[in-house]
Formats: sequence, structure tokens, C-alpha cells
Amino acid sequence: MPLDADMRGLPDLLPLCGAGLSAAERLLDAGRRAVAALVAPNGKAEPALLDAHQFAVHGFAWQATYVEALRQTLRWATTLEGEGALAAAERAILHLGFAEYLVQLAGGIPMSQSEVVRPADLGVVEEAVAAFRATPALAALSDPAALAAARLALADEMLAGRFGAVGLDDPAMVAIREEFLRFTAAKVTPLAQEIHGEDKLIPIELLQEMAEMGVFGLTVPEEHGGLGLGKVAMCLVSEALSAGYLGVGSLGTRSEIAAELIRANGTPEQREKYLSAIASGAILPTAVFTEPGTGSDLGAVRTRAVRDGDVYRIHGAKTWITHGSRSDLMTLLVRTDPDAPGYRGLSMLLAEKPRGTEGDPFPAPGMTGTEIHVLGYRGMKEYEIGFDGFEVPVSALLGGAEGQGFKQLMETFESARIQTAARALGVAQNAMELGLAYARDRNAFGRAIVAFPRVHAKLAMMAAETMMARQLTYFAARQKDSGQRCDIEAGMAKLLAARVAWANADSALQIHGGNGYAMEYPISRVLCDARILSIFEGAAEVQAHIIGRGILGRIN
Repeated sequence: MPLDADMRGLPDLLPLCGAGLSAAERLLDAGRRAVAALVAPNGKAEPALLDAHQFAVHGFAWQATYVEALRQTLRWATTLEGEGALAAAERAILHLGFAEYLVQLAGGIPMSQSEVVRPADLGVVEEAVAAFRATPALAALSDPAALAAARLALADEMLAGRFGAVGLDDPAMVAIREEFLRFTAAKVTPLAQEIHGEDKLIPIELLQEMAEMGVFGLTVPEEHGGLGLGKVAMCLVSEALSAGYLGVGSLGTRSEIAAELIRANGTPEQREKYLSAIASGAILPTAVFTEPGTGSDLGAVRTRAVRDGDVYRIHGAKTWITHGSRSDLMTLLVRTDPDAPGYRGLSMLLAEKPRGTEGDPFPAPGMTGTEIHVLGYRGMKEYEIGFDGFEVPVSALLGGAEGQGFKQLMETFESARIQTAARALGVAQNAMELGLAYARDRNAFGRAIVAFPRVHAKLAMMAAETMMARQLTYFAARQKDSGQRCDIEAGMAKLLAARVAWANADSALQIHGGNGYAMEYPISRVLCDARILSIFEGAAEVQAHIIGRGILGRIN
């Protein structure tokens, strides 16, 4: 159903975007200097000032995230242009993404639905903002007629099933992506509504099929029974599975965290015992870190591990434990030294437990659990778990040394946040495709509603932002695979992708109108799933704080 779009677009698009990026980088530098003056008057960011000027610090983090997203999107487009593959969809994505993000950098970035941060909030002087706005490229990219044509062109491409080339240059990665997209379409998507609607566990048969495909051992070294692939492959698999159902796409997260903890920190005996079993799916791990009242403040963990001969006896409570009952192994963060303040008294235990059943979810002595009923992100179930003398062998202490738990956990945060960004991309893609299908098939006033500008404009922006978040996420994954520090880049990917997933789900539901609010329509489920993404693995506010503090710390 063509929309009679002009597919040509701006002939000098790439140079215009390059000029826009240069201007954005200058504005970012002005933002950095302004925020540094607030929080680092002596050349080093001070914690009390970071807290006092939180809005400015977080706004700067968003500013930096936007600029990095623009940089990676332009890199993506330039690579495609060099390959002769920058076609109509990709050109429209580049145009719309750059035009919108450049305007927001000057006029205001939505950090949430009720918080818009502007350059003045960072302390950026008006002269710097005026110079940015005066960049000729911004006027050309923001031309209303050109933008309308780009939206129409991209919607036309989307109706033809073209959402833009993802830009993979490795045939093996292309094959992995295609394999898991086919698997998702055949095995995951058909089950999603049932799992969500009945709030039931993901069928164990599906887990077994995923194990056979190597989902749980993607990044585990080959010598330990895994596939030995990197974080880019992890992104592709997580995104594809999450596009069918977020719960299924998240099944590999706990295995990824546990395997990375053990690979990087475990004793030889621990690596030998657990890595191959995790990779094969024989052992299903769960992460047991968060406690009631602590949230992201892991330094406040109070669950105690008291040594008694050859065992630790665990006392305390944990909450928001995903897949807590049906798991076999807990990566359990505990306090082994009650006298050591904050993070220094924490240790990580590899605590085995019997797999629970529906009738007896926590059959281990000294351990009880209560299910937390949730709006979405179902299929694995969430629990609050209590420990009252639960025994763990001393040999289960990760790495054999106490007091290293927080440091060990920190080493996994980059991977966890990259993977969460990839899951968000899958949800964003799912929402976009659901909105597109409904807009194509729903007729009003004598035509398909996709023909109306405010409908296809929503869809076009979904495609542009999803691709921008994707390129930022892949960039973080490549950084990780190359052995470079990428805590800031991983945080940026997670921050942006989570917001895009929610925006796409909300816009797609709006396109559905009243039907979108009905539980029988999948978009209502996707909206519930999307909402969690800016909360877990570091809430958006915490994430922005880490990014802002990290960039200022790197520079100063």
C-alpha cells in the first residue's frame, strides 16, 4: 500500500549530518564545562555536589548519550554509503533521527514524561546555544517539507517490510540473527500472549530448545562447553528473542551474569564445576542481590553469612528475584564481615538449591519464598526470599576470598546493561511492528489510518529511534568485545534503549486506540513489559548519575 512518498530526500544528507554532529559536540563540551564548574570546582567531582546538582548532572548524561547516539548513527550510515547500501529507509532514518535529536539538544531532552532538561539547566550560556542553533545544517535538516517527505518515505519502506539495514559486517553474525528471528517467529511469539495472560512459567520445553541452540552458553568459552562468542552475538540473540517476548529474551541474562562472575573470578574448581553446566542449560542460575529497602544501593546489603565450620549460615531477606523458584544456583550477595562498612564486607556465594515446583517452590531447609505479582515481564516469576539458617558450603565462596563480592559484581555490570539494552531493542521492534500492522489494516474515514500524517509520523520516529539506540548498543558491545572499558557506553545504551522501548509501546498503543487497551491485543502486553526496562539493571535516574559522574571523572 504505497503512500506516494518522495524517496530522494536531501542530496547532501551525510555532510549535513556531519556538520550537525560537530555542532552537537561543541554544545556537549559547553555542557561538560558548565556542569564541571558546578560539581568539580577543584578539578574533581565531589559526591555532595553531584547530589546537590543532580538535575544538571543527569541532564548532561542525557546530552552525552544523544551525542554518542548521533555519532554512532552517522558511523552506521557512512559505512552503508561506502558499501552502496544507504537506501531510502536508511536515509530517512538518518534524516529524522538527526533532525529530532539536534532540535532536542537545543530545546529540551525528555529525561522522563515530566522532566525536560534544557542547556540552561546545565548552566550553558545562551551564546553557546545560539551558536548551535545558528548552524546552517540544523536549518536544512529541520526543513518542514523535507521532514514530511522523510516520514512518508520511511513509512512506505516500513510497509514493504524494510526497517533499515542493521549494519552487520560479519556473515556469521548475520546468520545468527536470522536464525533466532526465525526461531522467535515459530516458537516464541505464538506463546507470548498465553504466558502473559495466564501468568505462567515459560514452558521448560522451550528452555530446552534454547539450550540446544546455545543461548545459555553464547559467551562461555569453548573449553567450558560454550560457543565462545562475544557481546555483539549476545545482543543479536537477546534482541531477537525479546521481540517475541521479553521474558524469553531475558532467560539468558541470569546465565550470562553467573557465567561471567565465575569465569572472571571463580577458582579452577568452580569454573570446572559450573561453566559447562550453565552453558548447556543443565543448571539454571538466578541473581540474588537486591534487598527490601535497598534497591540499587548494594552497599546497604544486610543479608548475613555467618561461618560455622565448613558452612555459611545465611540470614536475611532478598527481593525481586527473577526465576527464583525454578533455578538451581544462586549468585548470592551477602555480608560476611558485619564490621566492615559499605561494600567492603560483601562476598559472593555460589549457592546451590533444589529446583522448586508449583506446589513447593522453595523446598530447601532454611529458605522460604513469596511470589511478587507483576504487571508484565512474566514467564519466570518474581519472588521475595527469606533465609533463616540456609546452609552454603564455604567452598562455594566465589574465588575463595571474602570481601570481594561487590568488586566481582561490578565487573558484570557492563555486560548486563548491554544485554538489557538489547532486550529493550527487541521490545521496541515488537511495539513498532504491532503498531505498523494495525495502522495498515485499520480503516477510518475511507482509508487505512497509516495514511494519516500523525500516524505514519509516529511509526517513522519509532523506526528512527530504534535504529539509533541499536547502533549505540552495538557500539557498546563492540567496545566490550575489544576489551575496552565501556561502563559509560553500556549505560548510555541501556538508558536510551529503555526510553525508546517505552515510547514505541506507548505510541503503538495510541495507534491502536481503544483496542490497544484490551488485553486481547498484544500491544497491551508489550506496554506492560516495556515499563520495567528503565527500572531494572539500574533505574534510569541511577544510570544517568553513573554516566554523568563517569564522564566528568574521566575528563577531570
